[in-house]
Amino acid sequence: MMAQYLALKEQAADCLLFYRMGDFFELFFDDAKIAAQVLDIALTSRGEHGGAPIPMCGVPVHSAEGYLARLIKAGCRVAIAEQVETPEEAKRRGGSKALVARDIVRFVTAGTLTEEALLEPRRANVLAAVCEVRGAIGIAACDISTGRMELEECAPDQMSAALARLGASEVVAPDTWDHAPGECVPRPNRSFGSDEGEVRLKAVHGVSTLDGFGQFTRAMLAAAGGLVTYLDHVGRGALPLLLPPVAREAGTHMAMDEATRSSLEILVSSGGARRGSLVESIDRCVTGAGARQLAEDLSAPLTDARAINRRLELVSWLHDDPLLRGDIRGILRALPDVGRALGRVVAGRGSPRDLGQLRDGLSEARRLHDLLRGRSDRPEPLDAMLPSLAGHGALCDLYSRALVPAPPTERSQGGYIAEGYDASLDELRRVSGNARRAIAALEAKYRDDTGIAALKIRHNGVLGYFIEVPAKHADRLMAPESGFTHRQTMAGAVRFNALALHEEASRIAESGGHSLAAEEAHFEELVAHAVRAKEAIAATAAALARIDVAAGQAERAAEGGWALPRVVDEPCLEIIGGRHPVVEAALAAKGERFVANDCALGPQDRLWLVGGPNMGGKSTFLRQNALIVLLVQAGGFVPAQSAKIGLVDRLFSRVGAADNLARGRSTFMVEMVETAAILSQATERSFVILDEVGRGTSTYDGLSLAWAVAEAIHSINKCRCLFATHYHELSRLAEACDSLSLHHVRAREWKGDLVLLHELAEGPADKSYGLAVARLAGVPAPVIKRAKSVLEKLEKGRAATGGLAAGLDDLPLFAAAIEAAEEKVDALRERLNGLDIDALSPREALDLLYQLKAQANG
Repeated sequence: MMAQYLALKEQAADCLLFYRMGDFFELFFDDAKIAAQVLDIALTSRGEHGGAPIPMCGVPVHSAEGYLARLIKAGCRVAIAEQVETPEEAKRRGGSKALVARDIVRFVTAGTLTEEALLEPRRANVLAAVCEVRGAIGIAACDISTGRMELEECAPDQMSAALARLGASEVVAPDTWDHAPGECVPRPNRSFGSDEGEVRLKAVHGVSTLDGFGQFTRAMLAAAGGLVTYLDHVGRGALPLLLPPVAREAGTHMAMDEATRSSLEILVSSGGARRGSLVESIDRCVTGAGARQLAEDLSAPLTDARAINRRLELVSWLHDDPLLRGDIRGILRALPDVGRALGRVVAGRGSPRDLGQLRDGLSEARRLHDLLRGRSDRPEPLDAMLPSLAGHGALCDLYSRALVPAPPTERSQGGYIAEGYDASLDELRRVSGNARRAIAALEAKYRDDTGIAALKIRHNGVLGYFIEVPAKHADRLMAPESGFTHRQTMAGAVRFNALALHEEASRIAESGGHSLAAEEAHFEELVAHAVRAKEAIAATAAALARIDVAAGQAERAAEGGWALPRVVDEPCLEIIGGRHPVVEAALAAKGERFVANDCALGPQDRLWLVGGPNMGGKSTFLRQNALIVLLVQAGGFVPAQSAKIGLVDRLFSRVGAADNLARGRSTFMVEMVETAAILSQATERSFVILDEVGRGTSTYDGLSLAWAVAEAIHSINKCRCLFATHYHELSRLAEACDSLSLHHVRAREWKGDLVLLHELAEGPADKSYGLAVARLAGVPAPVIKRAKSVLEKLEKGRAATGGLAAGLDDLPLFAAAIEAAEEKVDALRERLNGLDIDALSPREALDLLYQLKAQANG
């Protein structure tokens, strides 16, 4: 047995091997040690290998899914080795001592899950493949639980942002690629060929050309090849549901890097959970598919005004009709997850319950279609989706006739094909039912004939049907002429067989086996119908999800008094009474009110410098405006009285930072890396929020960096920007930067206490209130007193010397300073190029060096 195990383990490579032994999956050696620790189960040993006991642990087959979920969550990958023949077949093949053949039937990895118990209902489970082809990055992504597949190409410096948008559970990449993403699964380089990818996609979808699906670059096809090859590997030749690929065009979605997504807590909060995130605060979807679609919308906001307005039109229509919205949400609430049920069915892991979910979901989709078709004021986006909600009448009718109202999750015991669907199956069930009644009659007859009232006819998996009597009555049935045959003696009972019982048992087994085989054949036929209609069913699932998102967005807007935004094609950001959706919800839960604030950025006032005390609301103000932009371009209402938003191509947020010790980066280093990305990538159509740039280093370094960054944002990037800072000296930038204005969050000291008003006002902050905030935080009074005396001395020194900003008035602007430096360098270069070095005497050369040095120093 261990030889068989070790051969399979070699195939499993770095995966934990679940080795099927009867009713258990067993793990051995290091796999057992890892699993026992992760699952908190007992680690035992069995036999010896190499003179040492073999570590061993196991989990029951019937509850394996729960254990698999924990292993996958812990970052493990699992290979499932099943018995691929019965003990009887093994005996016929190799005699009584032949080992039952086993083989790996499937690899279970984070990105290839389809089981309902292993997936989060409200979160997509994305598998991505990435590779490089002639300087371009190809990315293929799919959620095999629903079959959706997208291909895209991007520049190398945009790869991390694209992967951050996808939020893939698992990423595969070529094993020879030096620039592969961290923590990816390495795969043979040969599987990432563009020709291979094209051939595989054609084979999967049964077409001779991919032109009908769109135009795909070589990089896209190479990534698709790696993805499909990996799916073929983990499925051991059985591919999951894969819908026709869709090409994602560059520039159609707002770009956000990983730091921005983390800072804005879009899908997960800073603690890594959904609770406290943006999606959690606005998600009012009533289906898992809708929640997954909403998360995707927030991860990839649109940059096309027409597409945004189409989404807003549907949300607005549902917002204005609460009765219709309630009816729609009532229908959607009863829907099963059609997309994921289809994924399991097509992947060969479906159950009768999944077919029942397709039947019920498609029937409800038709009901929703009829409700919406009766409305004459439908918006155009809804009209486009209506056909997808119908067209499954024949399939629904077939499944309604073929399946019982509530099909089971297991098909091994049968009982899921409805009575009346197959007359021969009904007859087999009648024979089986009559035989069972005959056994009950036999039991009564045997009691009368023997006079043993305690006689019972029982059944188990080893003996089948047998007669059992207490040991004290066994002698009566042991007599040669009794008609009973002894089978087994127990501690307090004896078991027998009889000819009539054997005949009835044979009838039950035969009819039961035939009925199970008949049901299995019907199941395969019903699955085939779903597979043939997979693309139409997937389109219905997508339409239901989109309607659920729109209805949920409308519900959230009505619930919070949110506004319908205006989307314009000019660089502006005009928000009246803007609020932070997550913070507002948290305050409302405590019975407190959120203080709304306005924001007005435009061509002549595109950079706001925001000062004020800590805890005053600067970071909240910055984030709420970034989130409002994101919500608009995702196609939803916004938490404000009104909003007019100019389209944003890239959104950047540098708000707070933490050490990244794993990559050897300090807080300040992380801050500078993020700031560098903003300065190199932000365009005039971008929106940037910056909080406390330069605070991680010395005061002079920090001020100089903050000054230079603010100037660069204003004069070079020329994007819309909110820049929060504690450096009062930066207020002098307003004198030289035409499109920069000063603002602050208001605070007041009252009888020695600090009152934070959380209101934004024009003009620079009058003071920092740092000591007052420290007092609020509970810093001991002696420390506050000492800090106050030090502060007084520092302020006196600043007044006497001109302070940190002394001499900054004479600085040229950022662009002018760069120009001047370049002119100086060019003058030196021109003079050097004009020299005839061979004609210079040593004395002339020395004099010339002094002149050049003086010229360089200005």
